[in-house]
Parts: sequence; structure tokens; C-alpha cells
Amino acid sequence: MAFEFRVLHQQGKARTGRLTTPHGEVATPLFMPVGTQATVKGLSNRELVEIGSQIVLANTYHLLLRPGPERVARLGGLHGFTGYTGPWLTDSGGFQVMSLGHRRVISEEGVAFSSHLNGDRILLTPERSIAVQEQLGADIVMAFDECPPYPSEPDYLKRSLERTLRWLERSLAAKTRPDQALFGITQGGVEPDLRRTSTLETIRFDLPGYAIGGLAVGEPKEKMVPVVDLSTDLLPEDRPRYLMGVGHPEDLVAGVALGVDLFDCVYPTRTGRFGYALVDGGRLNLGSARHKDDPAPIDEACDCYACQNHSRAYLTHLVRTEELLGLRLLSLHNLRYLHRLMERARAAVEAGSYGAFARAFAERRWPEGAPGWFEDAMARAGVW
Repeated sequence: MAFEFRVLHQQGKARTGRLTTPHGEVATPLFMPVGTQATVKGLSNRELVEIGSQIVLANTYHLLLRPGPERVARLGGLHGFTGYTGPWLTDSGGFQVMSLGHRRVISEEGVAFSSHLNGDRILLTPERSIAVQEQLGADIVMAFDECPPYPSEPDYLKRSLERTLRWLERSLAAKTRPDQALFGITQGGVEPDLRRTSTLETIRFDLPGYAIGGLAVGEPKEKMVPVVDLSTDLLPEDRPRYLMGVGHPEDLVAGVALGVDLFDCVYPTRTGRFGYALVDGGRLNLGSARHKDDPAPIDEACDCYACQNHSRAYLTHLVRTEELLGLRLLSLHNLRYLHRLMERARAAVEAGSYGAFARAFAERRWPEGAPGWFEDAMARAGVW
């Protein structure tokens, strides 16, 4: 099996690595664009490669409903079906099922839910989730898990993480393809004792990689940071660590400091579709009239197509007239911004200057002083 992870450089808890998959090597830490329905909204495969995307994530739940995993398998899996030949990761469907709310019923067997498309009743079990992911053919597949909402009572979180562990065992037993790496997912909400239990029990399965799940679901960042710190302390150093659903720039800088290798989120493309551009100082609202006469690019330092060829004034015109090109260009810029941020982070770790990099980022992001949660992350990471 062509799957390997190697840590190359480390400073404090921050590290760089090389992840080898059947469809190519990638440099970590990295941000993975989300292609929910086997497409990153508005962007072509060529554009994804040009801006530095290394792994693309697809959604098991949505692809199960349409076009169906059997059709994707007949057409060459995600690689053949989409034409994107780099590494793919598929989630298990657990998070989407959680978000269905009243549409789903959780039992030991799995989750029964009504399709949001036509109301059809569907049962998604660990075995079915793995079977769908095997048909989709991703390089990295996720064990089926129960993702509790925030806030949840400790008793529920305990039952949920125990069920997730049993589902992990079933997911592993159902897996048949040796060319796919199965990652386990830890749960436990923001309760340290439950997180510790979940993590220690999950790593007993000796998997190729591990995900920190159940965060970025509405909890305060002051509570997220200690959980990430605890998790990376407990997870094996020689396996990739994936913080699920996290994509705000400041969260990536903090996550890398705490030893996370992989991130994903719809934030950059969704934000672009709402007319916002990501910069080190936060977000530019290009739907605002203040930029109507601004000849500057979004970001002088950015090498994306939007920044190299268009002004804020033109992009504001596109956003305010609801032209699709504007939303595409902002999505492209936002993804390139996060990829550049990770490139800068990798370079800083390699140079032994991650603390200076994070401090410079914080000074641009928060001129009046970084929030306590960010400073806590840097202190825990040993880079400040």
C-alpha cells in the first residue's frame, strides 16, 4: 500500500511532513478544499492545481444520494469521474447526518434519515459508509462516527464516543481495499477526560491516521484550543493528525502551532460566494461601496489570478451586480490565500521561526492585540 507519513521538521509542537498516497505526495501542514458534490464550487480542476491544492475532500452523504456511488465507481471512482487525479479524501457522512436534526434517528445499528432531496428513508451504517467510500475510491477514507452538537451533556458525549469506538471497529472490519487509508475519528466534545478516553481508545486500533472530530460546531475557541492541545499530545507522532471542519486563517495558524497536519472547511469558498476576500487583516467586504473606486488588488502579496489581473473596484462591481465571475474569483483567491498561508507556515517551521511568523500574523490580524485563546495556543505550543 502506497501510504506513508514522515515528519520532516519540528519546532515546538509545530511540524512539517510528507504524506505519500496512491495518487501522489503532499506537503503538510495543508488545507484541503471541500468539494462536497465532487466539485469545489465554481472552480475547475486546473485552477485547483494552479493555486496549490494538494488534496480535495468529497462528501459521502451527498454522493450517496446523487449521482450514487455505483455510478461513480463505474466511471473510474472520483479520480476518473471528476478528472481530478490528485489525492482525494472522503468523509464518512457522520457530520452531515448530525446536521439533519429531526430528519435522523440514531441507533446502535447506524443512522436512519430522510433524504433532503426527496424524503426517501435511508439507513447509513458503518458498513454502508465504508462500502460507499470504497466505491468512490478516495485515497483517505473516514470511519463512521457520531458527531455530537455543541453543547451536549457529558453523559450523552460519553455514550456517543463509546458508540463511535464500536462503529470504528465495524468500519475497520468492513474495509476491503488495501489502497485506501482508513482514519479514525476522536470525539468527546470539549470535555478533557472524555477526549482523553476517546483518543487513547482510538489509537489502540493502530490506524494510518487520526482525525480530531466534534469541534468547530459552535464551541468557543477558548474551549477548542485545550482540546486540540490535549489531542495532539496523545496522538502518535508518526501519523497524520486531521482537525476536521476548521478553516479560518487564525485557526489554521493556531492549529499548526499545536501540531495539526490537515485541515478542511467550506469557509473560504462560502465566504467568497458571499462577496468577502481573505487577507491577513481579516476579511474585505467587496460588496461594500467603499471599494468601488479602489484600483488596488485584493492583496499585493498574492499571486492568484484575481490579484494579478483585477482590482478591488472591478471585483466590487462583479459582486454588486451578482456576476458569477466575481464569486468564482473570490473563491479562487480565498483558497489560494489559505494555501499560501500554509506554505508560509511550512517555511517558518523549516526555518525554526514559527513563533515569529505567528506573531507577525497576529499583529496584522489584531493590531490592538491578539485574543486570549490565540495567545494560549501559542504558549501551549511552545513557540512564544
